[in-house]
Amino acid sequence: MKKHITTVISWVIVLWICKVFLFSLPYKFSGHPDTQHIFGTIGLWMQDVLSPGIGDWFIQYGAYTVGSVELIASAILLSPLLFALFAKLGFIQFPPQRELLHSIGGLLATGIMTGAAFFHLVTPLGIEVLHEGKSDGGSLFYAAVSILILGLVLAALNFPKYLEIRKPEQKS
Repeated sequence: MKKHITTVISWVIVLWICKVFLFSLPYKFSGHPDTQHIFGTIGLWMQDVLSPGIGDWFIQYGAYTVGSVELIASAILLSPLLFALFAKLGFIQFPPQRELLHSIGGLLATGIMTGAAFFHLVTPLGIEVLHEGKSDGGSLFYAAVSILILGLVLAALNFPKYLEIRKPEQKS
């Protein structure tokens, strides 16, 4: 029963993370004005604090890079569904364990959103993003913090289970 509850909680977390990541991809990959404002603000800050070259690179390619890593994280988090289907159809015999994939994906999501939270707090972007007289009410920041925390929860819930699955049996 406990394993079932852990599995359900894990999938709820995965769905939230993937919803946020995947629904933001059209903005990141299309050069949307809000995305240009966010990555431009951070890039200008990087020009002053780090170097003009790093800041310029981030302005040009930051959204594509972050979006690509979010897509990879989502693929890792959702891949147990695909592996389960392949196993059911007989294409593979030993699918990777859901617990391991959710642990890896959770840590990757946490890493991505640690960067997002950092930039919200340290750069002129701020917690509440203001662009063209409109405020996001802090929704981007709060989504980042929720994924930062839930990614850690996902890893903590699943990695110990993965170790239990892989532990060799003791002979008496």
